[in-house]
Amino acid sequence: MRLKDKVVLVTGSARGIGKAIADRFAEEGAIPVISDVANEGAARETLAAIEARGGKGLVSMFDVSDSAQVDRAVSEVMAAFGRIDILVNNAGITRDNLMMRMSEDDFDLVYRVHLKGTFLLTKVVSRIMMKQRYGRIINMSSVVGVMGNAGQANYSAMKAGIIGLTKSAAKELAARNITVNAIAPGFINTPMTEALPEAVQKAFLAAIPLGRYAEPKEVADLALFLASDEAAYITGQAIGINGGLYM
Repeated sequence: MRLKDKVVLVTGSARGIGKAIADRFAEEGAIPVISDVANEGAARETLAAIEARGGKGLVSMFDVSDSAQVDRAVSEVMAAFGRIDILVNNAGITRDNLMMRMSEDDFDLVYRVHLKGTFLLTKVVSRIMMKQRYGRIINMSSVVGVMGNAGQANYSAMKAGIIGLTKSAAKELAARNITVNAIAPGFINTPMTEALPEAVQKAFLAAIPLGRYAEPKEVADLALFLASDEAAYITGQAIGINGGLYM
């Protein structure tokens, strides 16, 4: 098992990509902390499924944009396990609209969850990793963070900001054997994409050279590689997984 007994905190892991990452890491022996801001039922279902397979973990409900809640959650994880080996900053939301129609509140909310949340978790958890002289931090960016997207000025800006934050953190933490990388997914087969009108889905698929959406497990497999010893010499990178949508 590549991650045996490694403690991994995955934000936004009650469902979607975060859930797939928690599940995949648990298959490799990790102890996942399942976190979400509101969907406690789904978070506990995710943990129950892991425990049914013989794994173990913890559910921690908190808002990644609130520094007091972040501090509390990290303290709870440390009290339970005494260490945090891997951090996956995955929590995210969308508030899409054209810029001329986008409210300041919707811009600020996407900023707080994505960019500020990634900053707060990285700041707190990196202190623990520095003392351990070991850590893996994986930040979830997006293909639109490198190519932009109409109607997603807020989301694209924050995902681009996460790439800059990733590179800066990688330089600051490398001396303590901590790697920091970003994953930039394209269109992933989730309930959100399934709900799109058929004409919109066809237009998206036509722009993807491989002609399909990615499955959440494919993103989880990339995260697993970045968290493993095989990726020990990879840091400060933003790795795309988008079927050729952006080259």
